[in-house]
Amino acid sequence: MAITASQVKELREKTGVGMMDAKKALVETDGDMDKAIDVLREKGMAKAAKKADAVAAEGMTYVAVKDNAAAIIELNSQTDFVAGNAEFNDLLHAVANAIVEFKPADVEAALELKVSEDQTLNEMIIHTTQITGEKITLRRFQVVEKAEGQEFGAYSHMGGRISSVVLLDGADAEVAKDVAMHVAAIAPHYVSREEVPADVLAHEKEVQMNSEDLAGKPDNIKEKMVEGRLNKFLADISLVDQPFVKGDGKETVAKFVESKGGKVVSFVRYEVGDGIEKAETDFAAEVAAQIG
Repeated sequence: MAITASQVKELREKTGVGMMDAKKALVETDGDMDKAIDVLREKGMAKAAKKADAVAAEGMTYVAVKDNAAAIIELNSQTDFVAGNAEFNDLLHAVANAIVEFKPADVEAALELKVSEDQTLNEMIIHTTQITGEKITLRRFQVVEKAEGQEFGAYSHMGGRISSVVLLDGADAEVAKDVAMHVAAIAPHYVSREEVPADVLAHEKEVQMNSEDLAGKPDNIKEKMVEGRLNKFLADISLVDQPFVKGDGKETVAKFVESKGGKVVSFVRYEVGDGIEKAETDFAAEVAAQIG
């Protein structure tokens, strides 16, 4: 039986699979739509659906740069084994390249991007989920754009478990990459102390004022000591105040960049699984359940 384009389109819309998978299923079932859906579920769609409630807390981060834009992404899998295989890496690069090219507004818009004539980004992710047998998700991304006279620096650490992208005014690409390396290694929270929210500072001050070693000291002494501690706290979490990781420990990131004719504008740092609650696994119990 000849399969029509409209049948393939209908099956794709009902299942979210790629064009070739839809066509093969229809051929196999002589054009019976309901049976074709069952075939697709049996061959992988059911597997992908079954994985929907699993926690994907492993994976990789990556930065793609194109012209005046850079995209940093986090793509998650359930195990680091899958995160290291070729299919996952191909998907990682394809997702990042699509995002840096089309600059979608959010994850939902990114998943709807057409990455080929017959496949959306979401369909590509589902297809890789079927191949690997693990839930794969695009967790987050951010697109950074640069103006004339600005430089990007990108760096990935620990095989992609951590990535960072930095934007500088002035300087050059090598300096920007050095700062991106610093961001990946040291994990600052803000560019400068001026960016630290008032409530974060107020909370830290409260913690320090209640420190046991300050108990019984006069309020004026307490205030002075806490002020010094807050200065150190701000320096620790602010990129420009941190000692530059490739330096001698005396030069701050701000001074290093200034010495090269530049200034830090912004940075983004992603670490795989940051903030995701991982499920605790009793491996011995799992094995016992499977052989029992």
